[in-house]
Amino acid sequence: MASRSCGNFFDLASGELEEVPPTPRSLPRVMTIPGIIGDGNGNSDVESDSASAVSRERKIIVTNMLPLIAQKGNGTDKWRFSWDEDSIYLQIKDGFSPETEVIYVGSLKIEIEANEQEEIAQSLLDEFNCVPTFLPPDIQKKFYYGFCKQQLWPLFHYMLPMCPDHGDRFDRQLWQAYVSANKKFADKVMEIANPEDDFIWIHDYHLMVLPTFLRKRYNRVKLGFFLHSPFPSSEIYRTLPVRDEILKGLLNADLIGFHTFDYARHFLSCCGRMLGLDYESKRGHIGLDYFGRTVYIKILPVGIHMGRLESVLNLRSTCNKVKELQEQFNGKKVILGVDDMDIFKGISLKLLAFEQLLLQHRELQGKLVLVQIVNPARSSGKDVQEVKKETYNAAKRINELYGCSDYVPVILIDRHAPRYEKTAYYAVAECCIVNAVRDGMNLVPYKYIVCRQGSSIMDQVTGTKPESPRTSTLVVSEFIGCSPSLSGAIRVNPWDIDAVAEAMNMAITMADAEKQLRHEKHYRYVSSHDIAYWARSFMQDLERACKDHYDKRCWGIGLGLGFRVVSLSPSFRKLSVDHIVSSYKRTLRRAIFLDYDGTVVSQSSMVKLPSPEVVNMLNALSNDSNNTVFIVSGRGRDPLSEWLAPCENLGLAAEHGYFLRWNKTSEWESLAADLDWKGIVEPIMKHYMEATDGSSMEVKESALVWHHSDADPDFGSCQAMELLDHLENVLANEPAVVQRGLHIVEVKPQGVTKGLVAEKVLSMLAADGEAPDFVMCIGDDRSDEDMFESISNTVSNSSSTAVPAIFACTVGQKPSKAKYYLDDTVDVVRMLRGLARASNPNPRRSAQFKVAFDRVF
Repeated sequence: MASRSCGNFFDLASGELEEVPPTPRSLPRVMTIPGIIGDGNGNSDVESDSASAVSRERKIIVTNMLPLIAQKGNGTDKWRFSWDEDSIYLQIKDGFSPETEVIYVGSLKIEIEANEQEEIAQSLLDEFNCVPTFLPPDIQKKFYYGFCKQQLWPLFHYMLPMCPDHGDRFDRQLWQAYVSANKKFADKVMEIANPEDDFIWIHDYHLMVLPTFLRKRYNRVKLGFFLHSPFPSSEIYRTLPVRDEILKGLLNADLIGFHTFDYARHFLSCCGRMLGLDYESKRGHIGLDYFGRTVYIKILPVGIHMGRLESVLNLRSTCNKVKELQEQFNGKKVILGVDDMDIFKGISLKLLAFEQLLLQHRELQGKLVLVQIVNPARSSGKDVQEVKKETYNAAKRINELYGCSDYVPVILIDRHAPRYEKTAYYAVAECCIVNAVRDGMNLVPYKYIVCRQGSSIMDQVTGTKPESPRTSTLVVSEFIGCSPSLSGAIRVNPWDIDAVAEAMNMAITMADAEKQLRHEKHYRYVSSHDIAYWARSFMQDLERACKDHYDKRCWGIGLGLGFRVVSLSPSFRKLSVDHIVSSYKRTLRRAIFLDYDGTVVSQSSMVKLPSPEVVNMLNALSNDSNNTVFIVSGRGRDPLSEWLAPCENLGLAAEHGYFLRWNKTSEWESLAADLDWKGIVEPIMKHYMEATDGSSMEVKESALVWHHSDADPDFGSCQAMELLDHLENVLANEPAVVQRGLHIVEVKPQGVTKGLVAEKVLSMLAADGEAPDFVMCIGDDRSDEDMFESISNTVSNSSSTAVPAIFACTVGQKPSKAKYYLDDTVDVVRMLRGLARASNPNPRRSAQFKVAFDRVF
């Protein structure tokens, strides 16, 4: 069953969260079934195995800011709202079918008085399908201007607060405001969502823990998340004190989107290094297994709205401005830059490169102009002021050195430039340069390409023949998100001033035929990968990621921001001690198979000796004349014999069953196998061990194992894949198999599996007329899956009419061939304790065993 959530979810971080006043009113849910309106209290986490019939498909878009423009009415104090046509969140509606209802949840860019909030909320819902989230001013300031802009945004752009003068140190109060704001967004979403049917799409770094709140409210909610900023490398991200909480928040989504593979790779690396998660690619889709749920990764850069840009291009004001600019720059070539005024856009580096270009190529002086349009800064502070001062000083110096009465080399437009004016500059520029040192996506190159393509109206204004070839050149930083998709651009390292100068020179001196080819290639991509394509592709993948929500049982575990949902097969359930003990007592002949590491001894323990309690419990079970008990391990026979020496009647299967003995006094049996291949494998593994710091090689009698648990996670995994491929090639004609396990690569004889041990023991018991009516098998890793499968097959193929009770149990909540699970070794020991108490020791050993047993129990 899905867990019922707590209405006040304030246990998310240490300390109290900022107090958020209650919503002035509960917005009604949007009607989804004719004649029925759901409640508005947000408690929608009751499990349902069938989705309700809906009258209209709905998408809920959650953003920090609603795509609205607010203005005071003429002569009144009333707010008037209109759509922000330039917002990508509004434009993504083009990617959905006309029948889709889109609802927006987000904040407003203005502060609304408390007495106006209810009226405005109802008006926005009725007129725009927008649900505003009103945050108290103090929370808003700490959330957005504090944690988002002072800590997350710089960190995601690779800026560390090394000293107080360069970035703000982590402040837990700001973090608590961030969590409080995300909870407030979750409350608003759940007021209007039908979580069984609606798809919820969350955008950007402002709302990275929102998936946790929504998943907590309803375990099967359909969640997508797209990050519009860079995701930093693990070496940068790991410095964030709340790194795990944010990663786990994102992993509560079903699909996580990134602009580039680099950003996705960094995220996956962080999940591997900090949470120990592995990922794999299946049929082109990257997926992370997270407690039985598959979290998919989407890599697709956002596009632009072609129709919106082309409509602006055809405006009379744009055409007039183009004419004006053609006259102004007659006989000159224009290089254009359009950037925000912040420390990451590299404007000053661009000016230094332009200065170097004029210095090295004097023939360009008087003929080349750099127009730099500066968008208003989105933040304020010492860094922004320093960048602005540096930009103005550089422009002034260049103009004084190379300018004259009729020639201004650098034109700095530091004001609000209307959209038509920017479009006109795009249309006349010979080259566009984006020189950011770090940027999430940056759509300026895309807009430039479309404007250089022109239109029929623009052609008439400029006197261009429709069949005339279109040209454009781009110089783009290799550190921006759009760079990988623009294969015809000249890519540069913005820090290399000489290289950027040479790139600009190459762009303006390139032959027209090559400019045309590059432009055509770019235009084909930009026009086919627009904003509608991006939205449609993401939503299709989100629907695919959510299609099996009702095929599995799910429940929530964990407190605060460590909350996650476990999603497993409907037949997969936790093994109850009372249930198995009851079955144990009713049966007369029992077979028990136990893995060692990770099952009866903790995988993370440095001491591999079994505890006295475990030894006594194993004795209690193996001394029962009705039981056959085996430890089945990948370890060698010598350590197992030493560690389990007190257990005289315990069977041991070492090295995955290559060696086997029935009790302490019996001889070891071994499989007949050709081990000549060890001479081939050992030098290869030794080479990889020496080449991979932190790795080691284990030499067994029947197998060789390369361990990389202590190596760098990424490098170790890479080397493991290479070693696996290498060994498979050299052992293609040898009687050996190569297997990759958890942080290991192992080579062993063919046919040696733990499953073969279980099959052999069960077959021999049946042949002796002692076929068990109770079979239990417990293990934690991939090799134990062979035992689970073998037990089921052996019993099903048995000629016995009586069907035994089978308890195949894996350790850890994860997909498995077993039908039961136990959380950890503590649970295993607790279960074995219950079985030991229910056992009947052999009368010949009863007195001796009772003394030892009573000391423990």
